[in-house]
Amino acid sequence: MSIQEKTFEELLLEEEVLTQNEIVLHNDDVNTFDHVIDTLIYACEHTPEQAEQCAMLVHYKGKCTVKTGLLDDLKPRCSMLLEAGLSAELV
Repeated sequence: MSIQEKTFEELLLEEEVLTQNEIVLHNDDVNTFDHVIDTLIYACEHTPEQAEQCAMLVHYKGKCTVKTGLLDDLKPRCSMLLEAGLSAELV
C-alpha cells in the first residue's frame, strides 16, 4: 500500500466519523421577520445579512438549515430558538 493510498483511506474514515448535525428552522404564521432575524443573530451568531437570507428562505421554502455543527454546540442554540417562539428542530 502506498503512502497516497493510506492517506486517502484515513481521510475517508475521518469523514465518516465527523457527521454534522443541523438546526432546521420551519416557517410559521406567528413570528415577524424582524423577530426571526433578531433571534438568528442572537442564537446562531448570524450576521444581519445571513439572518435575513435565512428568514426569506424559511418564508418562501417552508424551512431552512440555519446552523450546522456538533450536537453539543447546536443543542443550546436550538433551545434559544424554541424559547423565542420559533419552530426549530435538530436533525
